[in-house]
Amino acid sequence: MEKKYKKVVLAYSGGLDTSIIIAWLKENYGCEVIAVAGDVGQGPEELEGLEEKALATGASKYYCADCKKEFVYDFIFPAIKANAIYENKYLLGTSLARPIIAKKLVEIAKAEGADAICHGCTGKGNDQVRFELTIKAFAPELDIIAPWRVWELKSREDEIEYAEARNIPLKINRETNYSKDKNLWHLSHEGLDLENPANEPDYDKILELGVTPEKAPDTPTYITLTFKNGEPVALNGEEMNGVTLIQKLNKIGGANGIGVMDMVENRLVGMKSRGVYETPGGTILYKAHADLEEICLDKETQHFKQTVGLKLADILYNGQWYTPLTKALLAFVDETQKSVNGDVKLKLYKGNIIEAGMTSPDTLYSEQTASFGEDEDYNQMDSQGFINLYGLPIKVKALLDQKRNK
Repeated sequence: MEKKYKKVVLAYSGGLDTSIIIAWLKENYGCEVIAVAGDVGQGPEELEGLEEKALATGASKYYCADCKKEFVYDFIFPAIKANAIYENKYLLGTSLARPIIAKKLVEIAKAEGADAICHGCTGKGNDQVRFELTIKAFAPELDIIAPWRVWELKSREDEIEYAEARNIPLKINRETNYSKDKNLWHLSHEGLDLENPANEPDYDKILELGVTPEKAPDTPTYITLTFKNGEPVALNGEEMNGVTLIQKLNKIGGANGIGVMDMVENRLVGMKSRGVYETPGGTILYKAHADLEEICLDKETQHFKQTVGLKLADILYNGQWYTPLTKALLAFVDETQKSVNGDVKLKLYKGNIIEAGMTSPDTLYSEQTASFGEDEDYNQMDSQGFINLYGLPIKVKALLDQKRNK
């Protein structure tokens, strides 16, 4: 490597990639390496021992940035309010987490006077874009190092050999090295037998946040979620912060076989990728929020918002959080959510989320107006004139076609 750096901040998870990058950076750039782990709710089992490992493998300093609250309120909740779902399936579990981690990397890099920021994302994936677009938005002057794009290692097997040669401890082995990403919102699984879409996932082997529907209880679980301005604020009548609420819903949803999804998605760089996602709490929240909007939003706003949700899902998946378009679209979403208030009752049963009733002080549903019977605020004869006007272009075309065809 021709360029040398004095100090590099590394996005550090303790996984296969970042475990060897500390040694690689020092060998190739002769730099001091500061390891930074972003706590986005992956749990103590993922974070425990990271500081000792980072320092033991060559880092000069270790930070664990607590991102959970910002992750929920600045990323997860806006996505829920927008009903942003990528390709009608993916609830953006990894996409939502990367920008907040990258933002923390920049903050620490600036505080430490670092020359560059390094990440362990591959040159084939989406995360490289999500990290780097955020870094460019907040620190365009900093260099970015992406080892997967320049080093001599070509596979995960090469990485394992590199680690073994330097006595770097790993949590995986050659037979069980699924690529996983875990945070408060989801857990993803990729690689090995999942790379072939013809293979049914071995869910008993894979699942960590919940169970299959077959193993879920034979009796349903009822829950009630309360929303204020589109954000969930209480579970079963108990107010709680967003982090706690998602944690509780993950347990409830997981136990009932909720939120397991197998998907072949289109990556930003163009290739298709197969993965299994676990998002139990998130699946419940998306469902409850969308249900409540059915009675709280007027028709035109609800329909246009569906288009906005699709666009937001695309740009958030592509790492474009910190752009004028995202800011503008989220402002529109926030305006629509002022009337999304109320309670949603759901029945969870063997992987299914079933509506069990909802109420809202801002409901637009009128039982009197919707009734099939007579009422004072709707004259059914009014529809005759409306249909005549609404159908006028169709009638005129038909009459002209008849004349031309004679």
